[in-house]
Amino acid sequence: MRSLYVHVPFCPTLCPYCDFHVLRRYGGVVEAYLERLAEEAAALHARFPGPLKTLYFGGGTPSFLRGHELERLFAALPWRLEAGAEMTMEANPGTLSPERLALLKHLGVNRLSIGVQSFQDSVLESLGRAHGRKGALRAVEMSLEAGFRTSIDLILGLPGQDFEADLREAAALEVGHVSAYTLQIEPGTPFELRGIRLDEELEAAAFEAAEEILARAGLSRYEISNFATPGQESEHNRVYWRNGFWGALGPAATGHYPKGLEDHGVYSVRATNPPLPRWLAGEPPQVEAVSPLEHARESLMLGLRLREGVDVEALEQRTGSELWSWLEHAVERLETQGKLWREGYRIGATRAGLPTLHAVILELWEGLEPYLDTPSGR
Repeated sequence: MRSLYVHVPFCPTLCPYCDFHVLRRYGGVVEAYLERLAEEAAALHARFPGPLKTLYFGGGTPSFLRGHELERLFAALPWRLEAGAEMTMEANPGTLSPERLALLKHLGVNRLSIGVQSFQDSVLESLGRAHGRKGALRAVEMSLEAGFRTSIDLILGLPGQDFEADLREAAALEVGHVSAYTLQIEPGTPFELRGIRLDEELEAAAFEAAEEILARAGLSRYEISNFATPGQESEHNRVYWRNGFWGALGPAATGHYPKGLEDHGVYSVRATNPPLPRWLAGEPPQVEAVSPLEHARESLMLGLRLREGVDVEALEQRTGSELWSWLEHAVERLETQGKLWREGYRIGATRAGLPTLHAVILELWEGLEPYLDTPSGR
């Protein structure tokens, strides 16, 4: 385990489209959170002492914590970092100032992921964001001036949005990384209850525009929703997409860990913490064993999001499973359709395959179904 995710659930505002485990701060809750986090970190460090290659603070809005709380947050983590380790913190524009940026740099943060979402005031208002266009621009400029590797989040294909204008604005800022997503209407969110619907054709057009506009600014699409200049890719998120191992701290956080020596027939273990009240009370995580075949299926699903694709031969070596012979016919069919490329035993989605990636993955999974009935696949 060389990567760690820390979930900080507190937000200054609760956006109507968000279904993450977030809440507003109230009397004493941050203090209780920091105390529990230190206990959890000590226990995890005893099992996986590191050092760490990536450290990621997500939420929530980690930068919303007060200065002394941020210092306690970092003090709670006993891990040593490798030389050149990537340390990312998610931030909202309204939580950043020169003083806050100086503190984050002092604490070791070297990469900021800023939740801009849009540079259009009317769109930001509809999203329930607390900042406006000017605040977003100023936050990004301050981050770059302070020397942080800077990524911005954009949401594309929104009703009333000029997504090309947002993309041009992002490109003009000369940031090293842009995450461009389409909005998901999640069950139970205010957006879902209001009956808001999205236009799939508009979303597809927005992604086409993102690839073209950001490419002109030197930002290549290295993952289906992520664009970066060379060397500015998110190393932490690559651990997820490559289905590697990472630790997780905080309420509702999910970690992926190597199996124990006694866990025969298991590739890895996934552990998900309970929500804040139960997590504060010390309730243990829900643990799920991941079989070699399940790991292979997840690796295909996640890895095909990346431009680099999936090395099936390496996946066979990791899982001890004979996968290629079962996948080959589906790969050949999808390659003929122009949806997959193949180089030896490495496969990846083509530009034509990305819009239908879900169907591509299902077809590959179907190719593995007969493998379930073999002695090695059971």
